[in-house]
Amino acid sequence: MTSLPTAASATAGPGGTANAAPGAAPAGGGAGYAASTGLAAARVPGRHAPWGEAEARAIIAGFDGVPGALLPILHALQEHFGCVPELAKPLIAHALNLSRAEVHGVVTFYHDYRAEPAGRHVLKLCRAEACQSVGGTALHRDVLSKLGLDWGGTTPDGRLTVEAVYCLGLCATAPAALLDGAPIGRLDAARLDGVIAGAMAP
Repeated sequence: MTSLPTAASATAGPGGTANAAPGAAPAGGGAGYAASTGLAAARVPGRHAPWGEAEARAIIAGFDGVPGALLPILHALQEHFGCVPELAKPLIAHALNLSRAEVHGVVTFYHDYRAEPAGRHVLKLCRAEACQSVGGTALHRDVLSKLGLDWGGTTPDGRLTVEAVYCLGLCATAPAALLDGAPIGRLDAARLDGVIAGAMAP
């Protein structure tokens, strides 16, 4: 496999969030990793497989020969397991001829990579200036207080994780958020409460 795309050379959004492009499965390589390794079974969003070394090795092997494979491998592992498991790091390092420290450095550089699986639903609240200027900060503070969470926390029932994101490109409809990747604009307390109630429903 080819060498590591370093944190300095890989692109990142404001606040260190990994952009979609580096994580996209490359043409002719990792795009078919799930089908080629027998891991293509559909999953309910928010439900991920428990750690399995054989599955992790199969995912990593699916990117053999793909240039700049580290970020796509990390994305694929997180899609499958819900996070980048600590036990996967030495496997990645061995496959890519990197040190564990190099792999760990990239995982921790990008905020989108998780050490633990997120909840069934993920609510990302925009903390960029445009959203702050129209009451986003108070809105975020209130919702975190109601849920008893800090940024990146998950409710005890595992239904909702709340994360920060920095600029969704929805400044004209601020305050804005993403729920499971779907954009939501013009948030106020009532609308955000409704979004959360829907996500928390059984």
